[in-house]
Amino acid sequence: MSQFLQLHILTSYPPSNLNRDDMGRPKTARMGGSERLRISSQSLKRHWRTSDLFEHSLDGHIGTRTKNIGPSVYDVLVANGVAEKKAKEWAADIANVFGKVKKEQLEIEQLVHVSQAEWKGVMALAKQLAEEQRAPETEELKLLRKDRMDADIALFGRMLASKPDKNIEAACQVAHAISVHSVTIEDDYFTAVDDLNDGQDDLGAAHIGERGFAAALFYSYLCINVDQLVENLNGNKDLADKTLKALTEAAVKVSPTGYQNSFGSRAYASYVLAEQGEQQPRSLSVAFLKPVDGREQGMALEAIDTLNQQIDIFDQVYEPCADTRYALDAVTGQGSFKELLAFVSLNNETGSGE
Repeated sequence: MSQFLQLHILTSYPPSNLNRDDMGRPKTARMGGSERLRISSQSLKRHWRTSDLFEHSLDGHIGTRTKNIGPSVYDVLVANGVAEKKAKEWAADIANVFGKVKKEQLEIEQLVHVSQAEWKGVMALAKQLAEEQRAPETEELKLLRKDRMDADIALFGRMLASKPDKNIEAACQVAHAISVHSVTIEDDYFTAVDDLNDGQDDLGAAHIGERGFAAALFYSYLCINVDQLVENLNGNKDLADKTLKALTEAAVKVSPTGYQNSFGSRAYASYVLAEQGEQQPRSLSVAFLKPVDGREQGMALEAIDTLNQQIDIFDQVYEPCADTRYALDAVTGQGSFKELLAFVSLNNETGSGE
């Protein structure tokens, strides 16, 4: 496979509030002079990484993001007979390996992404200390190991302010998903009725509220440095291959969970364009600086045409920006998901072509 794998995805969501801002309304951004609906890259990555699909595909190779290493170690120590004072000291020693411990607490100050192998090492050390009733030694505290990486850490990276030598460079970059058209956020006014209200003494609702929502066709962009992914996984190409397929499937099928019970807005991608090549990656979001209106042939078909026109223009001006391409079009029924996974696989030496 070539160094870079890029995914350009169009996904249509019905009325929903998938990713809320600090006021509880759908996130937005201005682009091309108009208001667009937005799903943050943080939200997308979180839902992909924690999805059942991702967990099933990469069972045993997904890490944990937490501040609570210290409290977890403390619980193990105390449960195995270590006095509370010593347990706090030893737990703090271990937690400090992963980040600065908060004053008079055992939590560390920032979330840290820990691989399963690293977590098992932490728990094994805690049990050993409890059995031997002693503090950890300096050599035993070398718990952060780059040769113990999990798939999600290899993809999305790890930043440790206090341990920069243990940072992991992310192999995958994810853009914020942006609607290809302008949007107007509407308000859903709703009431809830008390089931025990007989409608005679009290005719009112037990609760009144409102919730912002909007419908949109989103453009999403991912770029994966495949060489970096393999390097982060210590040369484990089989795991890298599983990771590429799992990420692709999650990006195509997994929806953010915001207000899903109220809107039921789960969706699969309508269009996916995968590209491979050594060329410098580029997003195709510029294709949608002018909002799509869908008046001529419908929103989805117009967005697909607009995307492909921009590809042709980039190829004309800069020479081909990818060596091979594969398109899955669920609007017109061309391509297949099985072939898409085969295209993104490390075992695909030549690609499926354009």
